[in-house]
Order: sequence, then structure tokens, then C-alpha cells
Amino acid sequence: MAGLLLAAGAGRRFGRPKALVVAGGEPLLVRALRALTGGGCAPVRVVLGARAEEVAALLPDPGLAVVAPDWATGMGASLRAGLTALSELDPAPDAALVHLVDLPGVPAAVVARLAALAAPDAVARAGYSGRPGHPVLLGRRWWPEVADSARGDRGAREWLAGRADLRLVECADLGTGADVDTPDDLSP
Repeated sequence: MAGLLLAAGAGRRFGRPKALVVAGGEPLLVRALRALTGGGCAPVRVVLGARAEEVAALLPDPGLAVVAPDWATGMGASLRAGLTALSELDPAPDAALVHLVDLPGVPAAVVARLAALAAPDAVARAGYSGRPGHPVLLGRRWWPEVADSARGDRGAREWLAGRADLRLVECADLGTGADVDTPDDLSP
């Protein structure tokens, strides 16, 4: 199962790309990448956009980077670029676990719990006290549909909405799933 880290945003509310933000002594990008790899994702791809060269310098392998040329149009562009890159791998992975760079409260254990469900037709997402969150597991069967529906900052939200086959996997016992939008969100 592949890991797909969306890290292309400019972080307007934060004042800089969140991939470059340091929390707990390390960049959010490094923490999110470690959660994916530690949770069993391989291969991993990281979608870049804003300040791509700076963010790419944090990657342990430049081959992990996928640049979304239209990243500024929103998360949908990043998701499309990432799914396209994964579908071009030979062999293509059975599933992708889509993670966001601004979720420092999502540890490898959450990733591993979702990874256990990986299959070509899987549709699952982490839940925190019953509330849908990230990461999201997408079986390869669904990648074209998800990519076609991914627009603006909605990513796969509309595609996931109302799906009878979506499995919500409770993960509040492992992490918070809270995102970081402003510097105040990092305060203890």
C-alpha cells in the first residue's frame, strides 16, 4: 500500500507553507512522512507546490517528490497529481493512504490501523470520536473517479460524502487528528 502525503499548500493562514513549520523540534513534513513509513506505507510520494525546492530539501530521497504544477488551485490539484504519480508506478499499488502534512497528531499507529484494510476496492478513513478525519484509504479501483471529482480545496470530500461503502475507522485511542491552521494551534 502506497502513502500519499499532500504538502503543496502555501499555508496562507499560517504565514508560510505548513510543510516547513517546525513543531516538537522537526518540520511537519518530516513528522508526517515518518507516520506514513512507520505505519507500513511503501512506496511513498509527497506532493509539493509552494516553495517546492525548499520542501523537497527536507525529503530523505528526492524521488519521493511529485510537483503539482497547479497546486495553487487547491488540494484537489495535489490529490490528482499524487494519484496520477501512483498509478504510473509499475506495479501500481493496490491502495493509497492519503495523509495531510498539517496533522501532527496522527501517528504511525493510525496509519497502520488503516493500512490493515488496504485492498483495490477499499474506501476507509480515520475517525476521531466518531468524526471523520484523515488519513483516507483509497483503493486503486477508485483513483480515476476520485481524481475526476477532486476540485478546489475539497479534495475527495464530495466523492466520499454519502458513500455506503465508506468505512469509518475509529482512531481517537491512537491520536487526535487535529490539524494545524495557525501558529496558535501548535501551542501546548
